[in-house]
Amino acid sequence: MRDPKHPRQFSEEFRRQIVALVDSGKPHAEVMREYDFGKSTLDRWIRLVHACGSTAAADNRTPEQNRLVELGLENARRRVEVDVLKQAALLFARK
Repeated sequence: MRDPKHPRQFSEEFRRQIVALVDSGKPHAEVMREYDFGKSTLDRWIRLVHACGSTAAADNRTPEQNRLVELGLENARRRVEVDVLKQAALLFARK
């Protein structure tokens, strides 16, 4: 039985091989049963490989999506900075 807290991870090469199997005519159900993963996983791999040639999330982002990720990370860093500065201001105000 699979552990939902520790999902299995598959290499990029393995994912491409599975998609190649399906593309060569092997039925979806047979591939899913043989390798023990779900339909949504297989469908996602097929869609990503056909659309972008890769299943890696970073490879499949548009430039706008990459920029949004960068801005989100920067925003999170700034929030931490603001929290630290607020705490420092409180400490100096007490003295």
